[in-house]
Amino acid sequence: MLTHISSISDMSQSSTSSTFQALFNAALQDYKDKTGTILIDHPFAKQLETCQSVSSITSIFQEQVQSFREFRENDGRLMKALNSSVDVLCTPSISSALNEAIGLVVRLKYSSK
Repeated sequence: MLTHISSISDMSQSSTSSTFQALFNAALQDYKDKTGTILIDHPFAKQLETCQSVSSITSIFQEQVQSFREFRENDGRLMKALNSSVDVLCTPSISSALNEAIGLVVRLKYSSK
């Protein structure tokens, strides 16, 4: 009887595993169709393939979190620098365009009188 229960459990796990695998493969294909990117070729996926334990997977995720945190901190500084540069570059041209537009309006106003 115990052997029978064990084989039913094995079939159930096998069925669940194959269903999950089919869903996962369909999701990978759908992602590839929409983005043109093959996720299993991504370096992060390659790293995960080498994992042999929960702690090795967790370690990779921690590295990714740290990298993202550093990116966000640096991104803030980068965006501030870019905004300042764009502001400096655009101010004269915006001011010049505004002066031209005002001059045109004033000329049109006085020429119609």
